[in-house]
This record gives sequence, C-alpha cells and structure tokens, in this order.
Amino acid sequence: MPENNQIRLPQWETMVSGKNMKELNLLSELNKKHDNSEFLAMAVIKKPQQLYVLLDGISSENLRIKFRSTKIMRIISEKEPKLLYPKMDFFINLLDSENNIIKWNAMDIIANLATVDYADKFDKIFKKYYGLLHEGRLVTAAHVVDNSWKIAKAKPNLQSKITNELLRVEKVPLPTEECRNIIIGKTILSLGNYFGQIENKDAVISFVKKQLNNPRNATRAKAQKFLKKIQASWKKP
Repeated sequence: MPENNQIRLPQWETMVSGKNMKELNLLSELNKKHDNSEFLAMAVIKKPQQLYVLLDGISSENLRIKFRSTKIMRIISEKEPKLLYPKMDFFINLLDSENNIIKWNAMDIIANLATVDYADKFDKIFKKYYGLLHEGRLVTAAHVVDNSWKIAKAKPNLQSKITNELLRVEKVPLPTEECRNIIIGKTILSLGNYFGQIENKDAVISFVKKQLNNPRNATRAKAQKFLKKIQASWKKP
C-alpha cells in the first residue's frame, strides 16, 4: 500500500522507464513474435524521433513489421493524436491501399486525428471517407460507421452530413442482408454516442424505431436500448 504522497506511475510508464530507450531497437522489436504493440506505442510517444521507423515499417515486405507498425500508430493516434497529425496526409493516402488491413487501420487513425484537425483536412476528404461505405465490404463499412461518432463530436460543422450518411446505411451495397443488419446495429450505437448534439432527432428516432422489427436479435436489442435510454433524457418539444 503506497503512502499518500507517493506518485504511482501508469503501468506503461513503469515499463518504459525500466528499459533504456536509447538501446531499444524498434525495428527488431516490431519483428518479435510476441505482440508488445501497446508498450512500443508508449515508447514512441516518449521518444517521437522513432516515429520514422513505424512510417517506413508500413512499406516493409515483412508482414509482421508492416501490420504491427500500423497497429502501433493506431494506438498512438488514440492516445496522442497531435503526435501523428503532421502525417495526416500520409494516412489519407493509405485509404487507397489495396491491403485492407492497412486501409482499415488508416481509417481509424484518420478518425482519431480528426479530434486535432486544426487545418480541416478531414473536411476536404469527407466524400472520399464516406464513399467507403459504398465499397461493398462489411468490414470497411463497419469502420466508417464505428468511427463516425468520434468525427461528429470533433467536427460539429459536419454532424448533419455525417448523420445523413448514417441514416442511409440501409441502402449501401453489402454482400448479404445479414451484413446490412449488422451495419444497422453499429449505426444505432454510433448515433447514440452523439445523439445529444444531433439536430434532426426525429429522423434518427424514426430510423431506430424501424429496427424494433429487425430480423437480427442483436440489432433489435440495440434499438430497444437506444430508445429506452433517450426516453428519459429527451422530450420532443
């Protein structure tokens, strides 16, 4: 039991402090079988000059280095988005990657960087980003939907456009109706995360009420939970 005046470092601080960062061979660490991405992300946050190793790692022919570099940058974008923001154009270019894992991570990173987007770079790629909803892949569409609430909160000026895109998910091309029902469920969750800031609440409530008859049990449950939650907190004028 620590004394009251003793400062307890977060776990990652303790881990990083226990290893001399000058001696840390980041490239070697990336190629280890054991996935220590969380630790490496915190290490790079403390020593940002190592960021170039991760950026180069995405182009590596070594798949472990490629994917782990991308994963670590996604973690960094969640914890210290300002560190990666100067490289936002780099991640925007990755939206055109033929490698879906790289593309999906880039989508997540861009959404996280939207929280510090002082130059409104996301605004300029809005159509491109939301165009990915129509790519025809469930996972790609899911990343757009799952990230939408973050972007909507970070970009109040885009909230109406984002909401309109989400309310059209019933018509996006997907392999099966079950895929569509999964996306609808994710959309309900995303809308719920910023419902308080949504202007056209009636349209959202109408969309969610329709899903009370959705054939997917999990989606129906999400609709029920959404409506129950807002019933007490929001009253129509």
